[in-house]
Amino acid sequence: QIDYTGTEPSSPCNKCLNVSWDSTPPCTCVINFTLEHSFESNVFMYYGLSNFYQNHRRYVKSRDDSQLNGDNSSLLNPSKECEPYRTNEDKPIAPCGAIANSMFNDTLELYRIDNDTRTPITLIKKGIAWWTDKNVKFRNPTGDGNNLTVLFQGTTKPVNWPKPVYMLDSEPDNNGFINEDFIVWMRTAALPTFRKLYRLIERKNNLQPTLQAGKYSLNITYNYPVHSFDGRKRMILSTISWMGGKNPFLGIAYITVGSICFFLGVVLLIIHHKYGNRNTSADIPN
Repeated sequence: QIDYTGTEPSSPCNKCLNVSWDSTPPCTCVINFTLEHSFESNVFMYYGLSNFYQNHRRYVKSRDDSQLNGDNSSLLNPSKECEPYRTNEDKPIAPCGAIANSMFNDTLELYRIDNDTRTPITLIKKGIAWWTDKNVKFRNPTGDGNNLTVLFQGTTKPVNWPKPVYMLDSEPDNNGFINEDFIVWMRTAALPTFRKLYRLIERKNNLQPTLQAGKYSLNITYNYPVHSFDGRKRMILSTISWMGGKNPFLGIAYITVGSICFFLGVVLLIIHHKYGNRNTSADIPN
C-alpha cells in the first residue's frame, strides 16, 4: 500500500494537498517505492479511500437507475432523488446524483526503475467491473448512429467533472455510462474505508513474475480532494492465489465467533454436569 494523501510535509504530494476539482493545470507528484518480493500471478491495482461515507442514506439514493440504463426519457428528465445534482443551468445532468458527481478521478501510472531507466507498466482498464453491471445495469442511450455526442445533446456534465460523460474514453465500448471506471465507482461501498479496483496487470510470461522485486515509481495526477474531510488516499497492489484474495477481516471474524462459541460450549457443559443430573421427578402418593 502506498499512501499518497500528502498530509506529511516530506511527502512529494504535499504540494497537491489543497487541490480543487477544477485545478488547471492539474497537480502531479511522483512517489518511489520498492517491492521486496515479486508478484508472480496477475496483479490488481486498487485505489483506496478512508473516511469517505458512501453508505450515507441520502448519498446512496442520489442516482437515477433508469437514466443509467439508457432510458431516453430519464436522460432529459432525471429522478428527483438526484437533487441537488439533478440540473445545472436549467439543463439535466447526465449522470445525475451525488454518487456520480463525486467520482474518483485521480490518474495513476506505474513505472519500473532499472538502472535509472523508467519502463512503463501496462495497466489494463477493461475487465474491472462486474459483468452484470457492464452488460445489464448500465446502458448508453440509443438513437440514430449511436453517436454519444448527439445522444447526450441537451444534457450537461456533473458539477465536479472536468469533461462530459461521453468523453470519458476514446474507445466506444468503454465510453459514456458503460465506462468501467464509472461503473466501479457507482457500486457504493459499505464501510467508510474501502478500496475499488482501478487497473489490471496481466502476466505475459510464465517464466517471469508479473512484477519483479525492485524499484518502482508511482506517477499521480492529483485531482481528487480529500483533505477537507480528513480523508486519505492510497494505491494498493494485490494478487490472488487459488484460495482467492487476502482478506484479514474474514479470518478475524471467524476466529472471534469460533472462540465465543467454544467458550459458551464449555460453560454450558459445566452447567449441565453440575445441575443436569438432579432428580426433578415428584413422588406421587397413592
